[in-house]
Amino acid sequence: MRIVGAAEAVAGISSGQQVYVHCAAAAPSVLLDALVARAPELRDVGMIHLHTEGPGPHLAPDMATHFRHRALFVGPNARAAVNEGRADYVPVFLSEVPELFEQRVLPLDAVLVNVTPPDAHGFCSLGVSVEAMKAALGAARTVIVQLNRAMPRTLGDSFIHVDQIDLAVEVDIPPYELISAPIGEVECRIGEYVAALVSDGATIQLGIGAIPAATALALSGHHDLGIHTEMFTDAVVELVEAGVVTGARKERNRGKIVAAFMMGSRRLYEFVDDNPMVEMRSVDFTNDTHVIRSFRGMTAINSAIEVDLGGQVAADSIGSRIYSGVGGQMDFVRGAALASEGKAIIALPSTAAAGTISRISAELSPGAGVVTTRAHVRTIVTEWGVAELFGRSLRERAAALIGIAHPDHRDRLTSEARRLGVG
Repeated sequence: MRIVGAAEAVAGISSGQQVYVHCAAAAPSVLLDALVARAPELRDVGMIHLHTEGPGPHLAPDMATHFRHRALFVGPNARAAVNEGRADYVPVFLSEVPELFEQRVLPLDAVLVNVTPPDAHGFCSLGVSVEAMKAALGAARTVIVQLNRAMPRTLGDSFIHVDQIDLAVEVDIPPYELISAPIGEVECRIGEYVAALVSDGATIQLGIGAIPAATALALSGHHDLGIHTEMFTDAVVELVEAGVVTGARKERNRGKIVAAFMMGSRRLYEFVDDNPMVEMRSVDFTNDTHVIRSFRGMTAINSAIEVDLGGQVAADSIGSRIYSGVGGQMDFVRGAALASEGKAIIALPSTAAAGTISRISAELSPGAGVVTTRAHVRTIVTEWGVAELFGRSLRERAAALIGIAHPDHRDRLTSEARRLGVG
């Protein structure tokens, strides 16, 4: 490992090369800024990453000829670039992202990483995001890191040794913070319905946003819950501090919160710092269906943009406009469904656009992609109730879903169901 300035660290990246960028709150801002500063001398540098926090300077319109982003999950800073054709979206299960690098489906020339300074044994922690970094590090020819004094030191399978690092820049920049979305009445009602489906002792997957936060609030009376998830936020910290999450009944990794990355406030990052209760693992472990199904009471809680009357779930696009990504929804929906007492829950508000659009629709919007198929879907929750779809016919599904649609849209949906032959 050679410690250099930021400009020197990225000086070896050439036009046409492929670069993987550390994701989520761990986005290496100093290295990204230094690389973008070289834009006039670069063309068609491939920038591969999942969701990243921060401005994403390589995604600006005037960077289009210099950097081409390949999005494995589309975050807010990448949506415009993807939908305007300046970046590319790759639909992929989160569990399979490491395979893209290991099998050189996406060969890597360099990785940009944000890690803790080395400990006494020469190991640096990947901090708040492990995701697919271990596979990327193993596949890339050049490893460039930020040795970040402000990065929390997380435990588990989250370490790289200085012998794996080629170039390093010393920084002191906290991970990006993410402020929780406000919880409204709709989210509270959804959270209460979801929490009622969670059994004491269950292992849960709980993501990000107002609905997961509301669900966490509604879980305050539960006991001995465990966490096995791809990501978590401050809501999990609150459940731990309330004594709700102990992991005492988990079938594996007992007593541990297992995750691949996290996003939240400074409180979250202080909680995970050197905390033996938190075990960080790569997504090919956290999202492995075999691992997920090994938790008897696995309860997966995911969101959706739209659900049609047959139960098809659109979660990565609004019509043809890409919004996010396939992510880990199918990994956890299938894994939870296969668990002996598992529950796979899709939770969403019944309407959008101030109530003018029903998110329970007769048919998916033109161009919308199906993330969870109607054969995989089990339980749908809105603020109007719970629809259990497993084992139900198309006609029965339509009736159940209309029953949890907003009352203002039920008559129209009933008419549409008759038109489609399922009413």
